[in-house]
Amino acid sequence: MAKSVRQLKLPLPGPSKADLLAAIRDRLDGYEMRQAAREAKRRETARKRIQRSQSQEDGIVESDPQFLIPGVAIPTVISASDSMPEVQKTVLSNGLRVITERMPHVRSVSIGFWVDAGSRHETNSESGITHFIEHMVFKGTSTRSSEEIACSIDAIGGHLDAFTTKESVVFTAKVLDEHLPRALDVVSDMVRDPLFLEEDIAKEKGVVLEELKMDEDNPDYLLQETFAKNFWKGHSLGRPIIGNKHTITRFNRPQLRRFFVRTYNPANLIVTAAGNLDHQQFAQMIEERFQGIKAQRHKKPADTPKAHPAVVMRDKPSLEQAHVCLGVPTHPMADPRRYASFVLNTVLGGGVSSRLFLKIREREGLAYAVFSDFSLYADAGCLMVYAGTSVETARAVVEHVTAEFRDLKEKPVAGDELRRAKDHLKGSLLLSLESTSSRMSNLARQEKYLGRFLTLDEVGRSIEEVTDAQIRDLAWEWFQPSRIALVVLGNLGGLRIDRDSLAC
Repeated sequence: MAKSVRQLKLPLPGPSKADLLAAIRDRLDGYEMRQAAREAKRRETARKRIQRSQSQEDGIVESDPQFLIPGVAIPTVISASDSMPEVQKTVLSNGLRVITERMPHVRSVSIGFWVDAGSRHETNSESGITHFIEHMVFKGTSTRSSEEIACSIDAIGGHLDAFTTKESVVFTAKVLDEHLPRALDVVSDMVRDPLFLEEDIAKEKGVVLEELKMDEDNPDYLLQETFAKNFWKGHSLGRPIIGNKHTITRFNRPQLRRFFVRTYNPANLIVTAAGNLDHQQFAQMIEERFQGIKAQRHKKPADTPKAHPAVVMRDKPSLEQAHVCLGVPTHPMADPRRYASFVLNTVLGGGVSSRLFLKIREREGLAYAVFSDFSLYADAGCLMVYAGTSVETARAVVEHVTAEFRDLKEKPVAGDELRRAKDHLKGSLLLSLESTSSRMSNLARQEKYLGRFLTLDEVGRSIEEVTDAQIRDLAWEWFQPSRIALVVLGNLGGLRIDRDSLAC
């Protein structure tokens, strides 16, 4: 069954944190390092809960570093970078882009069909339709039943999955290289020819409504959606990916078909693959499966979001903890300052040696989970800090966070701390890019947001070039009291925190 992903994206492109943690576990020796790995896993569990808005398979999306690395017609473009000879791109005559990275030392292949449209491209009355169609694609085609779809990949030991984000819908499969044609048959069939039967639509409404109830019982989901609704007020980025009861119950077959035809067309599709495969053979297989489908250019709405920092106190008496989220508007995904911002985030709350973790958890003992992270889009971005604490200490946690904001503005980041942050970023990147699923995801993200492919050397150099002055420039721009948003969710009683408390 497809999984939707409503989760914050990390700033660097690449594989998931789940893959990263697995790689780290393979390498750690000694008691202290094993303890560190377990601690990182516990923190990642907390991160996943609060970040349910944008995840990925096997870790494809869940916490990927996103550094931001087409008739049987002859392809119009075939290219391979001299600096990345294993990465090749073909654009078919109908606009469909095929990108692969050959990894001859592995026996697996991961493929992804990336639809360049997400929940932010819906109208108010369509809210949740992208996610709903993601579910319906698994319900059967003219040649396969839902059971045949489910069993086709599972029977060969592979993995079939899907997720919806604010800006994309993605269908993925990971199989042994010898089963690539079969996997490609199944996923191609799903994204070309879903049936949208009335009885399936009726049943899936019930499934999605139960998913919505489950989400609304989750305080982390409520915190995130409350934050997004207020921060991106009046914009589709502020709406939940799953939609709402009003829109879900009104979806019908003609509406679903119209939206599907509008978005699931070759000009709006990126197919990526990584593993033990040949690019030309793979591109030919895609060509054969999509040659009869013409491109339909559809201009997505270009409504650039505007941040509305607000202070929101939401009372929920059933909760034991106060869930705290502070955020500031930042930059889009492909902004040239992104490397400085990634280093800043690492220093602030990106790991167990970060300032927030050491101060709020280790020294003060005020929270179990505390971290900072980015949510970056094509034309906007946000840096968020999360902490789970008691109602009695929520104000103190907020004060500690704003104190760290102030320090980043006013005090230089010491040389050893800057060195540690850079090494953390580069090490995480290298470890994370060991899986085929991560590299497949990385290809799509770089194509979507950058339009080019970055080498590890390029990214490493860009990280090394970050200076303390660049970090402080960003801190002065971002950490102004008027730009800080705050949401506190819990059994708050008389707790009130106003904007004056966000002074930094």
